Amino acid sequence: MRKTKFLFLSVIFALIIVTSCQKEDPVVEAEELVNYVESVVDVGSLASYITAESLLTLINAQQAPYIIDVRASNDYNTGHVPGAVNVALGELLTHVEANVSSMTDDIVVVCYTGQSAAFGTSLLKLKGYTNAKSLLFGMTSWHSDFDSWSASVSNYYYTFLETTSNTKPDAGDLPTVSTGFENGEDILDLRIDAMFTAGFGAYAIDATMVTNNPANYYIVNYWPNSEYLNPGHIPGAYNYVPGQSLTLATDLKTLPTDKTIVVYCYTGQTSAFMAAYLGTLGYNVKSLKFGANSMFHGNLPKSNWTTDNIKDYSYE
Repeated sequence: MRKTKFLFLSVIFALIIVTSCQKEDPVVEAEELVNYVESVVDVGSLASYITAESLLTLINAQQAPYIIDVRASNDYNTGHVPGAVNVALGELLTHVEANVSSMTDDIVVVCYTGQSAAFGTSLLKLKGYTNAKSLLFGMTSWHSDFDSWSASVSNYYYTFLETTSNTKPDAGDLPTVSTGFENGEDILDLRIDAMFTAGFGAYAIDATMVTNNPANYYIVNYWPNSEYLNPGHIPGAYNYVPGQSLTLATDLKTLPTDKTIVVYCYTGQTSAFMAAYLGTLGYNVKSLKFGANSMFHGNLPKSNWTTDNIKDYSYE
């Protein structure tokens, strides 16, 4: 009898322990976050642009989108796209939520070069504003009075390029995300708020910092593979193909969680979109400012900066 009672109590105790452990198993926030984001956003199409020509056509046709200029107020006051409102980048989401009636309304975000606007636009798209776009090349493309591009291109690194492939590491873990929430949407909201608070500057890096010490970074070349091989890439860089990488089903988990990731593209604009996305997921990531144009401008297969991109349209 005593033995039977002992066995019964042992079973009950074991069930209590199992039940308790089940209740205490923590939600892996990073997994909840990534799964939610991928269910509502096409990561491969985050980068969304409008050219100065297309924007002017819409303005002239009385079909202008809601235009938001995130430059400093004194620069906005010096001149801006007709109809644009001035909002600090950190207040972009709050302003859009208060002033844009539908998540499907057209929004264009404008900055100096197109890079910080791309960062903010990416966060808007992650939040659900599907028709948000950034102005390609920023106010520089609108008028030469605002040219922040021409002095930022260089060809200093062309002779150092590597033309062989580097094999990505095996898939590992996602970053640690700790918001205290268990629902993917709630986690995303808090992460987006944190990204806007930090701002683009916290997620950008100059080319010379990377090329002087490439081994200090996990470098992502965000180009088609053929161009990764020709003209080549920063030594040690790994190729992640736009529209085909950086999801759970592809290569997202090959990114390290213990090293600074640097993403570079041609102009620093697409990489800013992707840095905003990866930063939201918790990765320690930087966008290389001005992209390959800042390192080997004269040898790019496309997207070379030229003053032909400046349209000299009238401004307010």
